[in-house]
Amino acid sequence: MDRYPALNLPPVRLRAAHRHGEERVWDGLRGCWLLLTPEEWVRRHVIGWLSDCIGIPAVNIIQEYPLSLGGTRQRADIVVTGRGQQAVMLVECKAADVAIDQCVLDQAVRYNSVVRARYIMLTNGLRHYFFAAGDGAGITRGLAQAGASGVRAARAIAKRIEEED
Repeated sequence: MDRYPALNLPPVRLRAAHRHGEERVWDGLRGCWLLLTPEEWVRRHVIGWLSDCIGIPAVNIIQEYPLSLGGTRQRADIVVTGRGQQAVMLVECKAADVAIDQCVLDQAVRYNSVVRARYIMLTNGLRHYFFAAGDGAGITRGLAQAGASGVRAARAIAKRIEEED
């Protein structure tokens, strides 16, 4: 795991193994081994941050959330749910060397047209952006970018999840 960069997220303890010549990491939420890619490296850290630092229960974190867009099957990286498993936040993760740009935001907005979460988080592990979604897919305003304001935004989202339960 030394080949992956340090991220702007707290470190996580990962259970890793080499299988069939590939580095794999244990996904405790789904109970399976996953190929450790640069994007998975970021996703593991985001999940750890959401659960361990922000306090979102593991049962409210859904990985690779299946959705259908224009007849094609897609998967949102992470969807955080609240009461009744209603989507509260959609998280789109990219590898650390991938810029968070308009294309990434457009992808998340397309996914959110189906998911209908109230918040969207975009991250490459180094930079994190939070948005409040409008009525369905539209973005009404950016909430925060990285730093303490991003943590406050995520904690506010976690508080809303608690209030709904």
